[in-house]
Amino acid sequence: MPVKFAVCYLARMNAADLITVDPDILGGTPVFRGTRVPVKTLFDYLEDNYSLDEFLECFPSVTREMACQILERSESALCAHV
Repeated sequence: MPVKFAVCYLARMNAADLITVDPDILGGTPVFRGTRVPVKTLFDYLEDNYSLDEFLECFPSVTREMACQILERSESALCAHV
């Protein structure tokens, strides 16, 4: 996929493109789409002072773009009502 196309595509991703909630995958825990990595794990790592790079190294099935989109959408959701 060309880089310009990838950037444009990622900018249009919605939550359903990033997260899966399926009772057959970790009992319905929200996970990064296409993985078995809970989204909460990203926040746990960051709360425990691990870097994004360390998280990505431990969970190679999650792409940097996916993690950044989750963080950006979380920030937007939290700041929307401030």
